[in-house]
Amino acid sequence: MRNAELLMNPNRLVRFLKKSSSEFTKEDIIHFCEENKIEIVNFRYVSEDSRLRSLNFIISSMDHLNTILSDGERVDGSNFFSFIDAGSSDLYAIPRYSTAFVNPFAEVPTLEILCSFYDNNGQPLKSAPGYILSRADAEFTRQTGATFKALGELEYYVIGKRNDLYPGRDQKGYHAAEPFAKYEDLRVEALKLIAQAGGQIKYGHSEVGCFTKGDTYYEQHEIEFLPAPAVEAAEQLIVAKWIIRMLGYRYGVNISFAPKITVGNAGSGMHVHMLAEKNGTNLMVAEGALSPMARKMIAGVCDLGDAITAFGNGIPTSYLRLVPHQEAPTYICWGDRNRSVMVRVPLGWIGARDMTRHANPNDRSADEEGPSKQTFEYRVADGSADIYLTIASLIVASLHGITMPDALDLADSLYVETNIFSPESKQRRAQLKQLPASCWESADVLAEKRAIFEQNGIFPPGVIDNRIASLRAFEDKGLSERLYGNNNEIARLVEQYIHIA
Repeated sequence: MRNAELLMNPNRLVRFLKKSSSEFTKEDIIHFCEENKIEIVNFRYVSEDSRLRSLNFIISSMDHLNTILSDGERVDGSNFFSFIDAGSSDLYAIPRYSTAFVNPFAEVPTLEILCSFYDNNGQPLKSAPGYILSRADAEFTRQTGATFKALGELEYYVIGKRNDLYPGRDQKGYHAAEPFAKYEDLRVEALKLIAQAGGQIKYGHSEVGCFTKGDTYYEQHEIEFLPAPAVEAAEQLIVAKWIIRMLGYRYGVNISFAPKITVGNAGSGMHVHMLAEKNGTNLMVAEGALSPMARKMIAGVCDLGDAITAFGNGIPTSYLRLVPHQEAPTYICWGDRNRSVMVRVPLGWIGARDMTRHANPNDRSADEEGPSKQTFEYRVADGSADIYLTIASLIVASLHGITMPDALDLADSLYVETNIFSPESKQRRAQLKQLPASCWESADVLAEKRAIFEQNGIFPPGVIDNRIASLRAFEDKGLSERLYGNNNEIARLVEQYIHIA
C-alpha cells in the first residue's frame, strides 16, 4: 500500500501500523494494544446459526496478551454446531491477525479479532463453514490460476415508530433522501463503522421497501461492498450485520435482515456478485463483451442455482420472497440488466470513458483506462443465508460450469432478454425450470446434486447431511399454498424469524 492509501484507510490499525491488514503480525497487534491502551480483546466466530459469537478477555499482562494471541483458546463446539457431539466437543479458536479491528461501541478500548476453528489434532475443522469456503476458494485458484472475488449486497429493514412528517411513498423508497427517508443517518453511521472494521464498501442507499403499518414504520436500506477475495467478502458481510444491529439497538429501532416482512411489500435479499481475476485482469470480459469464461461460470451457477438455495435461503419465509413482481427470481435463467432473472449481468462500464469525457470535457484524467468492473450477480440468496457456505457453493457452481463440456450451450439456452414475468414471456417461462418453493424442496434438490458439492473434498458429506436434515425439519412443503390469504399466520412466521442469522 502507498502511504496516502494507508493514511486514508478507515481501519485504525492500518493507519497506526502503516501496513495493510494482510501484513499484520502478532507483534503488530501487541504493539497496537500497548500504545492504544487496549483493555479487552474479544475473539469472534460464527456458529451454525450464522450469528457472530463472542469470547471476552480482560488483558491482565503482556504475557497474557501474548498467550491468547499465540495459542487461542478452547471452546465447546457442540454449542456452536449440531454435528459436533457433546462427548468430544472441544475445539480451538485461533485468532487471525488480519481481521483485527477496534470495537466502535465498547466503553473501554476493545479489540475484536475473528477466529478459525481447529480440532483436537490441531487441524482445521473440516466441517466449519469458514474452512469450507477457504477450501472452495483454493480449489478455484488451483484449477483456473485465477482469484475468485465476490461482493455482497446487504438489504435490511429499519423498523421504528411511525413519523408522519415528510412521509415516504409506499414501495417507492429507492434512493430516497432525508427528510423523506428517516434512517439515512443510521445507514451513514453504519457505512463509517463497517469501513473502520475493514469492510470495503461501494455505497449505501435506501431501497424500494417503505411502508407504514399501524403505528410502525418500515424503511428498507442496502449496503453494497466492493469485490474482495472470497473469505474476506463473506466476513465483511458478517461483521456488517453485527454493526448494523448494534446501531439499531442503540437507536432504539429493530433491524431485520429477514427475507420477508409483509405480504405485498418488497422482501430483503442478499445478492452476491462474482468475478474471476488474474494478474489484475478481470476475466469476465474479453474483446469488449462478456467472456466465454464468464458465460461458463453463469451456466454452472444456473445448473446448481436451485441447490444453492439450500445454503442461501434457509428458512420458510425465504420462499415467500421468491414470488413474481417483487424483483425476486422464481425461474432458472439469466440475462443482461434484467432484475427478473436468477443471474443478472449488470452494466459493467464497458466504454464508460466516453461518458466521463463527455461529462468532464476539461479533465484529461478521463482518458485513463481503469480495470474492468464487470461482474455477474446471483439474486436468490437472502439474509437467512449461511454466508460462508453460500459463497462456497457459488464457487463450486462456477467451477462446475468451467469444466462442463456443454456449458456455453446451456448458457445460450437459459438466456432471456425481457422481463420473465411479462405476459409476452409466458411461452418462455414454460420452457424454464423453477426454483424450489420451500425448504423441503431445496433439501430435495441438494440431495440430488450433492455429489458436485462434495467433489475435491470441499463440502464434507456430514455437512450436506446436516443441511438436508435441518431444511426438512421445517416440514414446509407446500407452505406457500397453505398460507395463501392467511396474513395472520404469515405475520406469525415473519415474527418468528425476524432476527434470523
